[in-house]
Amino acid sequence: MPCSEVTEAVSPLKRSKSDAVNGHEETKVLKFAKLTEHATTPSRGSNRAAGFDLYSAYDYSIGPMEKALVKTDLQIAVPHGYYGRVAPRSGLAVKHFIDVGAGVVDEDYRGNLGVVLFNFNKEPFEVKKGDRIAQLICERICYPELQELQTLDETERGAGGFGSTGTN
Repeated sequence: MPCSEVTEAVSPLKRSKSDAVNGHEETKVLKFAKLTEHATTPSRGSNRAAGFDLYSAYDYSIGPMEKALVKTDLQIAVPHGYYGRVAPRSGLAVKHFIDVGAGVVDEDYRGNLGVVLFNFNKEPFEVKKGDRIAQLICERICYPELQELQTLDETERGAGGFGSTGTN
């Protein structure tokens, strides 16, 4: 969907499984395929959870201050006009100092879905086959045209960044 098209924003709490598009109902479906018998079907913690939990297909040991690419052995196909955002699970961060590297699953990606886990703990972290490691959130996307200019319009904020709006 081009960025110039205006669509009404609807709270996720008020959305149904179907969105009205061009006068007809279109159900959004996240399609997936298991690449091996080690894959686990994505699941939601509740029927209104924003993301689908993703599961490790194998055992891993992640040393202190190290990272690992954890395979799910899943292929996914996000709905047209969406992308998948791989996001952390709060329990891993709070209980074990494990963070999830930013992940974007493009609409046309069909490879094995992997999740980068960072261990910020002083102890090794063990990931077992079937452990929930991250969540996948489907978000709308805009595919803008790119336009190069010599300069951009000035704004009140200007070049201020990295906390500059919270200072006087």
